Amino acid sequence: MELIPTSIPDIIIIKPDVFGDDRGYFFESFHVEKFAAFGITDSFIQSNESCSQKDVLRGLHYQLEPFAQGKLVRVIKGAVLDIAVDIRQNSPTFGQWISMKLTGENKWICFIPKGFAHGFVTLEPDTIFTYKCSGLYDKASERSIRWNDPELNIDWGITNPLLSEKDKVAPLFKDASLF
Repeated sequence: MELIPTSIPDIIIIKPDVFGDDRGYFFESFHVEKFAAFGITDSFIQSNESCSQKDVLRGLHYQLEPFAQGKLVRVIKGAVLDIAVDIRQNSPTFGQWISMKLTGENKWICFIPKGFAHGFVTLEPDTIFTYKCSGLYDKASERSIRWNDPELNIDWGITNPLLSEKDKVAPLFKDASLF
């Protein structure tokens, strides 16, 4: 496994060692000791999976304490542009965002800690996205930030994504409940 540095040090991207031959491939998508060596010590207690058509944008989502979630995300099939926004008001990277292309082919794994809003846009049809969470889903503490917020100015690479009704009316960054 190899650590890929990011401009926000708390966001960790792992490039796994993939072993392939004419039968297919094998790789470790999670290894508690190896991940701990990279600084990922969260206990993951919920796992989620979504399948989305091309140009679906999900996010920017997060949960407030005490139900905040760290996430370990990856793509099984297809591709996404994955986005994480630092919403920790006392952080030196507050309001900054990072993007990364996660694909079924590259098999990269990204750790997004508590205190970040997260979203992704699908780049291919029938993209399967999976993530482990360090906290359980709690509807009452779920929050969103508008995907096209002018202050954040995120380059999603798309102007007319397919959105849920919830994401269409999400508050702006300046009006969101933050950490």
